Amino acid sequence: MEMSQYLEVFIEESKEHLQTVNDSLLSLEKNPEDLTIVSEIFRAAHTLKGMSATMGYQDLANLTHKMENVLDAVRNQQIEVDSNILDIVFDAVDDLEAMVTDISAGGSGERNVEVVVGKLKRIEQGEKPADVQQSNDDSLNQDRMMETETESSQSETITDLDEFELTVLQESDERGFTNYQIVVELREDCLLKAARVYMVFEVLEQIGEVIKSKPSVDQLEEENFENTFSILIVSQESSEEIQSRVEKVSEINKVDVTEFSVNQFKEQSQYNEQTSSPDSEVNQTDSENETEATTSSVATMTPPQEKAEEPSKTKQQPSQNKTIRVNIERLDVLMNLFEELVIDRGRLEQISNDLNHTELQETVERMSRISGDLQNIILNMRMVPVEQVFNRFPRMVRQLARDLNKKVNLDISGAETELDRTVIDEIGDPLVHLIRNSLDHGIESPDKRVQHGKPEEGTLSLEAYHSGNHVFIEVSDDGGGINRDKVLEKAISNGVITQEQAKGLSNQQVFDLIMESGFSTADKVSDVSGRGVGLDVVKNTIESLGGTITIDSKLGEGSVFSIQLPLTLSIISVMLVEVQHEKFAIPLSSIIETAIVKKDDIMHAHNKKVIDFRGRVVPLVFLKDVLDVPVELEQGDYYSIVLVRKGDKMAGLVVDSFIGQQEVVLKSLGNYLTNVFAISGATILGDGQVALILDSNALIK
Repeated sequence: MEMSQYLEVFIEESKEHLQTVNDSLLSLEKNPEDLTIVSEIFRAAHTLKGMSATMGYQDLANLTHKMENVLDAVRNQQIEVDSNILDIVFDAVDDLEAMVTDISAGGSGERNVEVVVGKLKRIEQGEKPADVQQSNDDSLNQDRMMETETESSQSETITDLDEFELTVLQESDERGFTNYQIVVELREDCLLKAARVYMVFEVLEQIGEVIKSKPSVDQLEEENFENTFSILIVSQESSEEIQSRVEKVSEINKVDVTEFSVNQFKEQSQYNEQTSSPDSEVNQTDSENETEATTSSVATMTPPQEKAEEPSKTKQQPSQNKTIRVNIERLDVLMNLFEELVIDRGRLEQISNDLNHTELQETVERMSRISGDLQNIILNMRMVPVEQVFNRFPRMVRQLARDLNKKVNLDISGAETELDRTVIDEIGDPLVHLIRNSLDHGIESPDKRVQHGKPEEGTLSLEAYHSGNHVFIEVSDDGGGINRDKVLEKAISNGVITQEQAKGLSNQQVFDLIMESGFSTADKVSDVSGRGVGLDVVKNTIESLGGTITIDSKLGEGSVFSIQLPLTLSIISVMLVEVQHEKFAIPLSSIIETAIVKKDDIMHAHNKKVIDFRGRVVPLVFLKDVLDVPVELEQGDYYSIVLVRKGDKMAGLVVDSFIGQQEVVLKSLGNYLTNVFAISGATILGDGQVALILDSNALIK
C-alpha cells in the first residue's frame, strides 16, 4: 500500500491534533475537574495514534498509546490531575512534535523516548507524579548528555564533498589560504536557532568564504537539526580570531575550529570505498521490504479498529471531506494570472467607455462583477488567521513562567485577525523573542510586584487588529518598563551615542536604542533573555517584511512593542486622484471621505494649515509639495481634499481633482527604489499609464 501520497495530509493533521492536545492540556490545568477536556485530549491522541500506525510510524503510535493510557486513567478518575502529571504529559507531547517534525523533514520519525515512556508507565501503575519526576531526573539528564554527544559527533565531520568543492579547497590551500572546519553548538534553550545560524554565517562571510555546511543551508534555515552544525570555510584569519568572532553571537554554547586537510579527507574517502561491502545494500533492501510489509499490514488492520472504538466518527466524515489542502505555490501562480486579468479588465472598461457601445458596456460590467467575486475568493484563500502563530504561546508562557518562578497571565485578543500566509510564516520567531523578553526582564517577580503595590500575577497581552492596509500586533506587559536613564547610560558607555546627543533624544529614540545588536539593559544575562537581547533580529525580520516596530514604555507601569505589518495583498481598491498632470492612488481602506473646501475656510494652527472637520482640527497635507510635483495650473477658489485616518490621527490630503474608485494591482517599485517616502508601490492603469500608490500612514506621520 503506497502511503507517500498521504504524507502531506498526515503531517498537517498531526500538527493540528498536537495543537489541540497542547491547548486542551493548558485548559485542563486551570480546570482539573472538567473531564470533558480530558475526553477531548483523548480523542485527539487516539486519532493521532491510528493515523501514525496506518502510515507505519510505529514509534509515534507507541508513545501516543502510552500517553493515551494515562489519559484514560484520568478520564476514569483513577488518577488525579496536577501540574506534575501535566509536566510529564507535556514532555510526551514535545517528543511527539519532534517526531512529526522529523517526518516532515524526510526522516523516519524514530526517537529515543524510553525516559518519558517509563514515566508514563509508572504513573499508569499508580505512582505519584512528583516521585516519578524526581527519580527520573538523573537518568533524564544522563540520556540528554548522551544524545548531545552523539549528535555532536555525527555533525562534527563533513564527510561528503564533490569534485568542485575539493578543487576549491585544494587551490585555496596552494594559494596560502587555510581551510577550517567549524563546529558550532547552540544552547539547548535556544528557540530561534535559524536566526543564530544566520548570524554565524554573517560573521563568517566577513572573514572568509563558506564552502559547505552540515546540515545543508536549507535544513539550517528550516531548523531541521538539533543543536550542532558544521561549516567548512576558507580564510586567511587565524583559528583563534575565527573562534573569538563566532563566540560573540549570543546563545552559543561551544565553538570548535580545526584545520581541514584535503589530502587526509581524500585518503579517508578512498579507505571507506574500499572497505564498503555490497552485502550491506542487500541487507538494507531486505529491511526496507520488511518495513513495507509491516506498514501494509498495519495500514490494512488499523481503520476497522478505529471504527469499532469510535463509531460516532463516521457521522463527521462528510464535513471533513469538504476541505482540501492546496500548495501555496499554486496559489501564487493563480494570483499572478489574476493580476494580469485585472489589468486587462481595467483596459476593457476604459475602451467600452470611450466607444460608448451599450452591449460592450453591459458585457464588461458583467465581467467586472464575476472577476470581482473571483478576486475575493483568491485573496481569501491566501489569508489565514494569526491564531496559527498565537496558539503556540500559551504553552511557552506556562513553561517560562515556571522556570522563572513568576506568575503570569497571558491575554490573547484578535487571534481571528487574518494575514497573508507568507507573512504568517515569518512573524513567529520575532514574537517568540518579544514574549521571552517581556517574561524575563519585563514582568517582575511576585515579591517585587507586591512591594510596588501590584498583584502577584503579571499580565502579558498579545493583541492583533487591522488598521487601514496594515495589521498591527502588540506585545504588552504590566511589568517594570524600560529605564530611560539606564538605556542612555549603557548607550554612552558602549559608544553608541555621545553625552551631547543623549540630551536631545526623545523617549521614542531612546527606546529604539535597545534594538541595536547585542544591546541589553539587563543587569545580568539569564538563561532566558535580557531586554534587548535578540531584538536586533526582531527588527531585521520585521523590516524585511516591509513592516516597522515601535516601543512605548512607562517606568514602573510596563512596555508595549507594536509591530506594523503590510497585508501584502496584490489587488487593492483605491481612489484615483490627480495632482497637476500626474495620477496617484490612495487606498480606500484608509479614506474616511472626500470634501470640497473653500480657501477662505482654511485656518492656521502651529504654523500649519488646518480645517475644521465636524468640530475636529485636521491638518492639511499638500501633495504637490510633499511629492514635489511641478506646478503648471493655477487652482481656483476651492481645495479638493481626501480625509484619511490612521488610528485616532487624521489628515486632509489636498489634490487637484478626483478621478474615481478603481481596483488596481499593487506592484513593487523594485530593489532600486526602496524606502521612497509616502509611496508604497505602483500600478498600471487601463490606459497603460503608471500611477504611484500613496502610503497614507506615512503622510499622517
